[in-house]
Amino acid sequence: MEFVRPTTFADALAEKAARPQAVPILGGTDLMVGLNAGHPPPPALLDLTAVAELDAWAVDDDEVWIGAGVTYRRLITELGTLCPGLALAARTVGSPQIRNRATLAGNLGTASPGGDTHPVLLATGAVVEAASVRGQRAIPIDDFYAGVKRHALAPDELIRGVRLPIRRGPQQFAKVGTRNAMVIAVCSVAVALDVARRTVRVGVGSVAPTPRRALAAEDLASGLPWDGGPLDDDVARRFGAAVAAATAPIDDVRGTAAYRRHSVEVLARRTLAWALADLDRSEAWDGMTGRSEA
Repeated sequence: MEFVRPTTFADALAEKAARPQAVPILGGTDLMVGLNAGHPPPPALLDLTAVAELDAWAVDDDEVWIGAGVTYRRLITELGTLCPGLALAARTVGSPQIRNRATLAGNLGTASPGGDTHPVLLATGAVVEAASVRGQRAIPIDDFYAGVKRHALAPDELIRGVRLPIRRGPQQFAKVGTRNAMVIAVCSVAVALDVARRTVRVGVGSVAPTPRRALAAEDLASGLPWDGGPLDDDVARRFGAAVAAATAPIDDVRGTAAYRRHSVEVLARRTLAWALADLDRSEAWDGMTGRSEA
């Protein structure tokens, strides 16, 4: 097995073009699990940990750019205010040791239906920046997932980073598992409110061949109490049912399809109620960026 360790992103793209079958690693946490389980090693490893430009994040107007090398720990400690949904999901990933190494780009590269950050990226409308020696392109998150553990990246492309809006309202994430972390989700739900536009986006995971949006549930945004007050029980029930209807779960060792469908319906109602409760507290939201002025 070849091992290549470039020190610039340009060199990394050149190496990927020369070795399209090379597996890029930053934390390497998913890869090592497979190797320890006896999976055959890849023909080459492209170690990106020395590419400093990937280990950064920046705010550009009303967006956050997160480099491919930013770890889950940093999502929690540095980006929790700007991207609270991602921080919530990151807290459920693995152990502290895993969160110190694993990255958002690694979760995208694996493209597992059960990846914890995928529902949040869908709910927030993220964009994946892909690059190769041929140039750079932006892949809307809705177009990124191509199948079970398959994504829209070309063989010679690498993830440079992810762009997503600075929060425009409360965000929530929840998952069902045998424990809070160090477990693959039986199902997961993320909800993101846009206060200025009075819209809601919903992402679900571990309940279909790919992570996906619950579009019919998003259409119920007009019935939400945007000016304060309790969530109507009928709206909550219809919202949960619409999220469950967007799923296509299967039976496996972690749960039955029926259990997943029921659980995701319950999680949808809860995360929506939590987000609305955050909205009903003391924060005032700027209509342009969604930044809290409180």
